[in-house]
Amino acid sequence: MRDETVKHNYTNRLINEKSPYLLQHAHNPVDWFPWGEEAFSKSAREGKPVFLSIGYS
Repeated sequence: MRDETVKHNYTNRLINEKSPYLLQHAHNPVDWFPWGEEAFSKSAREGKPVFLSIGYS
């Protein structure tokens, strides 16, 4: 359960995801993209590789 009253210095695109794992990184100061066309389009447009994080245990 997310506490909507907490103020954060940074919020990235992961805030719109349903995955608890992704949501725990929604306030990291990293411009994370969820897996999808937006990430691949930006990568192609900027000529940059995709950095894939598969989590950790």
